[in-house]
Amino acid sequence: MTGSAVKILVVDDEPPIRKLLRVGLTAQGYDVQEAPNAESARQSVADDMPDLVVLDLGLPDTPGHDLLQAWRDGGLSMPVVILSSRTDEAGIVKALESGADDYVTKPFGINELGARIRVALRHRLQQQGERAIFQTGGLSIDLVKRIVKVDGEELKLSPKEYDILRVLAQHAGKVLTHQFLLKQVWGPAADVQYLRVYIRQIRQKVEKIPDQPHYITTETGVGYRLREPD
Repeated sequence: MTGSAVKILVVDDEPPIRKLLRVGLTAQGYDVQEAPNAESARQSVADDMPDLVVLDLGLPDTPGHDLLQAWRDGGLSMPVVILSSRTDEAGIVKALESGADDYVTKPFGINELGARIRVALRHRLQQQGERAIFQTGGLSIDLVKRIVKVDGEELKLSPKEYDILRVLAQHAGKVLTHQFLLKQVWGPAADVQYLRVYIRQIRQKVEKIPDQPHYITTETGVGYRLREPD
């Protein structure tokens, strides 16, 4: 890496997890700081703003959701990647709706977490200037001309299908909750069943094997993720 290393704050009350992350992320070139609870995390962020936070939801003094919400309410926009138990789908959704950028479930691999961190950091940079052409593998989306192609062949999408794909492309690599997508395309009162039907229709058009999606993957109980750009 050139310049100063990206600073990551790891917030977790389990010393073995913090050690795993410190060793693994330091090896990937990050400057890793640690906090064992919410109070320590608040102080760390106030004293030395990190570039990204890895946040466990099950903290002993304050729930991770509440800490995240307080940061977002206070105008802090640093990327946050959530650590959660595999069975806590409701907690993951709540965190994403509160402004988390992504999540991994315990137990996790350090390479998987590293990939999520890179996507979250890149996504924040891309928000500064959205690219006109989105490309991932054989899928390309012209966000100005509203043209979608797979392997060079133009697809015919309905306006709603395109709108869903556009939102996914604008946040490519990041999991988007059902409610976020519904709100962006239909409004807050829409039924999630609409979304499932349209996602199925989009997959029929963009995926070689719709039942084994390559581009639009399902995050069970949470939402959908479009493969990150090339």
